[in-house]
Amino acid sequence: MTALKLENVNKSFGPVHVLKDISLTVEKGEFVVFVGPSGCGKSTLLRVIAGLEDASSGTITIGDDVVNAVPPAKRGIAMVFQSYALYPHLSVKDNMSLGLKQEGQPKSVIAERVSKASKMLELEQYLPRRPAELSGGQRQRVAIGRAIVREPKLFLFDEPLSNLDAALRMNTRVEIAALHRTLSASMIYVTHDQIEAMTLADKIVVLRDGRVEQVGSPMDLYNNPANRFVAGFLGSPSMNFLERSVPGLAAGQTLGIRPEHLALRADGQISGEVTHVERLGGDTNLLVSTDQGEILTVRLFGQNDTDVGAHIQLGFDPEMAFRFDQSDNRILPLAA
Repeated sequence: MTALKLENVNKSFGPVHVLKDISLTVEKGEFVVFVGPSGCGKSTLLRVIAGLEDASSGTITIGDDVVNAVPPAKRGIAMVFQSYALYPHLSVKDNMSLGLKQEGQPKSVIAERVSKASKMLELEQYLPRRPAELSGGQRQRVAIGRAIVREPKLFLFDEPLSNLDAALRMNTRVEIAALHRTLSASMIYVTHDQIEAMTLADKIVVLRDGRVEQVGSPMDLYNNPANRFVAGFLGSPSMNFLERSVPGLAAGQTLGIRPEHLALRADGQISGEVTHVERLGGDTNLLVSTDQGEILTVRLFGQNDTDVGAHIQLGFDPEMAFRFDQSDNRILPLAA
């Protein structure tokens, strides 16, 4: 069953065309992540789905209903914002139950849903507290709980972890993934963080300049990017792109090699000087200036004693590399 269907959705703000002919299907129970750089249109697309912005053209269907003319409160969606958007004067319990009270739900239904959500999110002991008495991670869990109690057709998350520190981001990311498994709910999640996208999504939608560049599972996009933009956006450290440093590369082509696919090898195809070393304990990253003046990153698993200034040879398996044409589209099959 389809949870959401977008057909040729466009959005313009005056003369600025922000969303361009976006068509997309989200299946029931699917966790879909919109990812892309700042200004690519991902948050605007989420707001159009929510009804906070009107689509300039195209059709938005949630469940079985076309919702273009339906106000946000009637679309069957619940939204979790980056800023938490909690009422500071209300307790956690009252923040979570307010939407249900406004809907006119019976007190027994409200009590049952708040109790269930607070147990799921381990918020029971915090129900009497106000937001100012909570940590950032706890406030975000309250915001998620407020969405859960509404039992929506579709959950929408707008960069919910951006205000949290690194440790809390990881913990909350795990909680959201566990929540998705527990609820089997349809979720759309917006982020600029490709690590969040790779670790949370059933399906990733990569956006650039208001267009969909590619849609697929995290590993499908990682292993089979359609173009240089997708190849470079997913992966940390990001993919290396070389035009001069690899013998036999055709004119006008770019070769993409992921840092983990390069190895120190005496008979390697690439040579250069190490300009920086990052020793991370489990991994070692080398920044290398090739003899042809290009910069690349090498990810070596484990600890390595290579020092700055060393002249090294790097090898790679050609089957693990990607070729891109002058328009930055991937060349298939891999050609000489």
